[in-house]
Amino acid sequence: MAGAAANSSFLQNLGKIYAIYTGSFAGFVIFLGILEFFGVPDKILGYLFIFLTIGVYALIGILSRTAEVSEYYVAGRSVPALYNGMATGADWMSAASFIGMAGSLYFGGYDGLAFVLGWTGGYVLVSILMAPYLRKFGQFTVPDFCGARYGGNAARTLAVIVLITASFVYVVAQIVGVGIITSRFLGMDFKLACFVGLIGILVCSMLGGMKAVTWTQVAQYIILIIAYLIPVVIMSAQVTGVPIPQLMYGQALEKIAALETTLGVAKGHVAAFADARGTFNMTSAINFFALILCLMVGTASLPHILMRYFTTPSVRQARDSVGWSLFFIFLLYFTAPAYAAFAKLEVYQNIIGQPISALPSWIASWGKPGLALVGACDAANAAEIFPICRGGAAGNGDGILQLSEFRIHPDAIVLATPEIAGLPYVIAGLVAAGGLAAALSTADGLLLAIANALSHDIYYKMIDPNADTKRRLIISRVLLAVVAVIAAYVAGTLGADILFLVSWAFSIAASGLFAALVLGIWWKRAGDASGVWSMLIGYGVCMFFLITTEFYGPALKAALGDIVTIVNVRGRQVAYLWGINNISVGIFGIPAAFLAQWVAQKFTAEASPEMQDFIDSIRVPAGDVRLAPGMAAKE
Repeated sequence: MAGAAANSSFLQNLGKIYAIYTGSFAGFVIFLGILEFFGVPDKILGYLFIFLTIGVYALIGILSRTAEVSEYYVAGRSVPALYNGMATGADWMSAASFIGMAGSLYFGGYDGLAFVLGWTGGYVLVSILMAPYLRKFGQFTVPDFCGARYGGNAARTLAVIVLITASFVYVVAQIVGVGIITSRFLGMDFKLACFVGLIGILVCSMLGGMKAVTWTQVAQYIILIIAYLIPVVIMSAQVTGVPIPQLMYGQALEKIAALETTLGVAKGHVAAFADARGTFNMTSAINFFALILCLMVGTASLPHILMRYFTTPSVRQARDSVGWSLFFIFLLYFTAPAYAAFAKLEVYQNIIGQPISALPSWIASWGKPGLALVGACDAANAAEIFPICRGGAAGNGDGILQLSEFRIHPDAIVLATPEIAGLPYVIAGLVAAGGLAAALSTADGLLLAIANALSHDIYYKMIDPNADTKRRLIISRVLLAVVAVIAAYVAGTLGADILFLVSWAFSIAASGLFAALVLGIWWKRAGDASGVWSMLIGYGVCMFFLITTEFYGPALKAALGDIVTIVNVRGRQVAYLWGINNISVGIFGIPAAFLAQWVAQKFTAEASPEMQDFIDSIRVPAGDVRLAPGMAAKE
């Protein structure tokens, strides 16, 4: 009773609590700025930013610890729409959005907008096709819906396999992001940094499950959006005199265009669907729209996002929270193109053409072995100093940094921009804290989704339905820790480009789950076998093309001939079928899933009248769900 009263008081005072939290964080940043003014070393400031923010998240996780099943899996279904939108924004805006998206726009220019359009447009699909109906269904996980809708354990198992594959690839990318930030600002080895960051992830998600993750994600959203906006607002004021980067970065683009002419850049920053020579290229256009499709459909299929809409008190609040999610995501996505433009302008104006001996110290910091994200590849021995220079064309050795000699990894653009622009180190630390918040918030949601699928859908639903609450939560926490350690090991050992890993995760989820989910809601006659075949074929086709194009490119070229193009990326020969980049491999899996479900339905039994009645009931906002025989009532 005391716990319920405390929880009720907490929910009633959410506005005051997070206002105090935001004010305290602003005071903390100002305090660190004062320390920097008085000469406190940058490394100390980095430690304070990293450990104090992780400490706050851990404190929220400890205060939100719970032994209640509904609180652990769905936050007690008590999260108001506004705060669920904010938590979803943090859950959604991972290291890929915070760290990788502006980097993609920096290098791809107009073509990088595919990420902005795809990820934003996906929420329209979530709002119209998914969120309210899954909330009305009223269970804990996406495999719960698949198992109930398509007749039991076969569908449930396939949904779990797709969920774990997509979420694991996604969470490795987040831990790579955590490792980059921790390594740069704490000065430790990248592999060790991945495991240090993991501590922050586990404290938040292990103790309180979805309840702890929700309130931590709200706190993380506040930090990440402040951290993303402040440096670009300052740069906008410096360059244009107006601190509204979203409206003023056109001036930066004009200056970039002029500098591109001077520097001899053939493909301009704003050129749409252009090849390296700057002329229109149909393959670029196809890749642009293929990526948008995969990201949109993947957004509407990712289990860790969909399960957020299980946490609201009602169906109406689930729909409202989708709107709030879009708003909070919009604030960052609307700013990313400006971030990329101002960062590129700083590089063109203040880095390119400078003597190697006069380059700023951040190039050495970001380019050192173990991090290797930046390089000045002018001298013949540049690869010995900057590992990123290995394998590229040799510089001319004239002691002046040319554009072709400057290397910077896309994942370094956002994190290094405050130093590129010469802003105070406290701003760089703030951006690092924001990137860490983005990566941790998404990693928490993903690990929770994986652990819940294993403990709830596999262990409880299929192995031991009589397991008590305590045993179920222990199993979930142990599995969560095991998966997290494996993901940290993979991230630390392999490393990777954050954005391509995340794009793969979207294609996998889109191919394996979207057709079964959307047709499960909107095609009530779809029978059990059709849903199973849809997931099996969609997932199988996607994984087949992903693995063969990524790891067996030359063999695929030998077998299929001219329709395969070999591209040297990520240290291997990757195959592009018909010129399509394999980060959009869902372009093969998504239609295969729909076709498989349609064909299977032609030859197998349609859903029972009871199941069709159940589908009708979840499409109506009001009233109870009319469960079909064999379905479990919600806990």
